[in-house]
Amino acid sequence: MTKALKGAFFTYFHIVIKMTDIRSIEAGKYNKLLATALKEIPEFEKPTWVDFVKTSTHKERPSVDPDFWYNRAASILRQIYIHEVVGVERLRTRYGGKKNRGVKPSEFRKSGGKIIRTILQQAELAELVEKVKGKKTGRQLTAQGKKVLELCSPQGVDKERESSSKSESKKVNEDAE
Repeated sequence: MTKALKGAFFTYFHIVIKMTDIRSIEAGKYNKLLATALKEIPEFEKPTWVDFVKTSTHKERPSVDPDFWYNRAASILRQIYIHEVVGVERLRTRYGGKKNRGVKPSEFRKSGGKIIRTILQQAELAELVEKVKGKKTGRQLTAQGKKVLELCSPQGVDKERESSSKSESKKVNEDAE
């Protein structure tokens, strides 16, 4: 392969990956987009008990964010997309933190598992993730789940808008004829 051809190939490959890969998008912005999309899915319903429980032993109070459930669900789905197969224990470690033990030195504590398990069960009902057994056990995204996550990216939203505007313009042209 010539140098010019290699450069063109890698440039093309980089552009394609950048358009569909959610790793290149800032996590906070992407999670907000995905959280708004998850609100529209009926399987992702916020349980009533979420407002009264702490997310971990290292926290002092429950979350006061009204959209906490959807933000956490978006974050979990993004972690599954990045790491491919993820179990509850790994996610507990990911969302854990240092517990202030007063005079004693702070120690790391894992997050609670109930919230994570419930979100993963809701994602299974929505057919976004599936259980995997083998070398790595846990949950992985289904093809439908990957599609939903990639469409929630800013590029995916732009693509969807372009395709819908093209279909609308075709309808307008057909109506005009």
